[in-house]
Amino acid sequence: MRVAVLGGGTVGAALVGLLRSRAGELAVQSGARLELAGIAVADLAKSRPAHVPVELLTTDAASLVADPDVDVVVELIGGIEPAATLLTSAIEAGKSVVTANKALLAAPAGIGLRSLARERGVDLLYEAAVAGAVPLVRVLRESLTGERINRVVGIVNGTTNFILTKMAEQGADYAEMLTEAQALGLAEADPTADVEGHDAAAKAAILAGLAFGYDVASEDVSCEGITGVRSLDVAFAARSGYVIKLLAIVERVGEGGVSVRVHPAMVPLTHPLAGVRDAFNAVFIEGEAAGEVMLYGQGAGGAPTASAVIGDLIDATRNVLAGTTAPAPDRRPGRIHPVDSLRTPFYLSIDVEDRPGVLGQVATAFGDHHVSIRSLEQEGLAESARLTLLTHEAREGDVRATVSALSAIGAVRRVGGVMRVIGEESA
Repeated sequence: MRVAVLGGGTVGAALVGLLRSRAGELAVQSGARLELAGIAVADLAKSRPAHVPVELLTTDAASLVADPDVDVVVELIGGIEPAATLLTSAIEAGKSVVTANKALLAAPAGIGLRSLARERGVDLLYEAAVAGAVPLVRVLRESLTGERINRVVGIVNGTTNFILTKMAEQGADYAEMLTEAQALGLAEADPTADVEGHDAAAKAAILAGLAFGYDVASEDVSCEGITGVRSLDVAFAARSGYVIKLLAIVERVGEGGVSVRVHPAMVPLTHPLAGVRDAFNAVFIEGEAAGEVMLYGQGAGGAPTASAVIGDLIDATRNVLAGTTAPAPDRRPGRIHPVDSLRTPFYLSIDVEDRPGVLGQVATAFGDHHVSIRSLEQEGLAESARLTLLTHEAREGDVRATVSALSAIGAVRRVGGVMRVIGEESA
């Protein structure tokens, strides 16, 4: 099986190293020798590891994909274009495709690629696109294919999990920990996709398709990042028995509806996801018959991601030899449930003037919008005070209305943190 690799960055270089160093073992596992046909890169002059063969490098990705001797195309470029055009060409030519490109898979173009692959009878495999080395796609597509899944909750972005972990352990603020993550190479120079939740949103869209069979695009995902999380929010969480995590949540709502969202949330320390530290990923699956299943492991990095790509290459090779393809059930348009109608407990932090009657005004705002206060802390701050509270389970739209009402009270100086609490819906 001749393999074309598109992209020679961190993951591409790691993949080439694995294909060369484990050639004999991989041939036994897959049933055929996996031979590199070429590596498409943007810059031939760029310095690369010694194990990357210079003679296989090319800047002409389109010609490499069109080469009739190429059997499988691995796309590690990222982004929508030229990845979408290159993969379309490969599939139309009857070649199976392996990709780690979550942005493409969660875009309308990616949804079209799945249909095209099914039509042409080839594989479109993407284990590495969601959680790196964590075998989540294969588990949902095959192991749990007969299970009625009710919810998938995951930590699927290592950068944000590292930042939130360090904020909790060191008492530092967001900006300081972002700088450290960048210094360690865990965050990009422009970290927007990670810290604003866009990376996790693309993965949530993919999970909606795997778990529920819906075609969901990134633009359909309600998305909120971690840039507004403050050290005082993290400290309150710790005092109250929680830890803050950025979560991708996909859950069944009624019959035929699905909620797909990404946001920071307070997670009880007793929940399995609470112990997931640093840049690790973990996904918690709740099924009707299987119960609770959690998958945990390295969610990013060259070698872990390349390992997931290798698994897909082996599957694609076995399928070609057997004259079949991986399971690819029909998808249907997803009926996205509005976020405002979802119910969960909430955390809020409110800065107010420290004078008589203010607490009553605040309590009235909550009561007028049917949000019940579960617990409240008051901290004096010179001439002001900070109210930090948890609510009982409340409708999100009612909480938003409460925040608007609070902002209109003259004695309220600022409504700070507003965050959902997961794992305690019956609280």
